[in-house]
Amino acid sequence: MRVHKHKILILGASGFIGNAIYKELCSYFNTYGTYRSDSSEFSKNEHFFQYDIEEDDIFEILESVKPTIIISALRGNFSAQIIAHKHLIEYIKVHKTKFIFLSSANVFDAYSKYPSYEYDKTLSNSIYGHFKIKIENALLRLPKRQIAVLRIPMVFGSGSPRIEEMKTQLMDKSAIEVFPNLILNVTTDKKLTQQIHYIINRNKFGVFHLGSKDLIHHDEFITDILKSLGYLNPLVKQVYTTNNDRYLAVLPKDNMLPKHLQLRSQDILSDLEV
Repeated sequence: MRVHKHKILILGASGFIGNAIYKELCSYFNTYGTYRSDSSEFSKNEHFFQYDIEEDDIFEILESVKPTIIISALRGNFSAQIIAHKHLIEYIKVHKTKFIFLSSANVFDAYSKYPSYEYDKTLSNSIYGHFKIKIENALLRLPKRQIAVLRIPMVFGSGSPRIEEMKTQLMDKSAIEVFPNLILNVTTDKKLTQQIHYIINRNKFGVFHLGSKDLIHHDEFITDILKSLGYLNPLVKQVYTTNNDRYLAVLPKDNMLPKHLQLRSQDILSDLEV
C-alpha cells in the first residue's frame, strides 16, 4: 500500500475520537499520535508520544515528528488547551503546517431557534462552547488554506462513550436522561473519520459542519438507539430545560461533502442493531 507523503500528528490519539482517526489514517499516511496516561497499548507503539497537556511542552513532539498536518482532538483542562493551541499556532505560522481542529456544535449553543450553518456567527452560553470559540477565532486568523475547523455534533458509534454509558445505566437500572425539546443532528466515529480522511486527501480547508443531514428530537433518537440495542422498555427520565423546542444542530451549506460521506441519523441506528 502506498503511504502518502503527509506526516500526520494527532493530538489526543488515545481518546475515543482521536484513536478512531488514528486507525482510519495510519495505513495510508505516516501517522503519529499523543496519549496522556501510562498505557502499554500506546507506549509500545513507536509512533505514539506521551503528552500531558498540563505539564509537557508540545514543541518537543513537534520538533521530533515535523508533521505536515496536525489534528487536534485534545481533551482536558481548558486553560491548558488554550496555551497548547497558542504554541501550535506559533508553530503553524513558521512551518506552513496544515491544522485540523475538532470543534463542537456547542459554539452555537446560545442560539436555540434555528440550526446553524458554517458561516453563522458563533455564540455560546457554556464554558465548553466559549473555549472552543476562543481557539476557533485564533485559528481563523491564520492563512485560510492552512486551517480546517470541523464542528461536530454528538458522536455515537458502537464503542462510543455515550453508548457505553447508556449500557452501564441500563445494567444499573438507573434512568437515562432524555431532552424532549432538544432538536439536534448526530454523527458516528466511523463516518467522521472517513470525512477527515477525505478532507486530507482533497486538501480541503475552511469550516465544516459534520453532522447528519436530518434533524431529530433527542428523546426520540435515544429511544431508537435503545431499541436498536435490544432494550424495549428502558427507564428514561424526561428533562425539560425550556418550554419551546431548542436547536443544537450544525448543518452544512457552503462546504458540502460528497454524497457517500453524508449520513442520516437512521444510518447510525442501522450500525448499532443487535
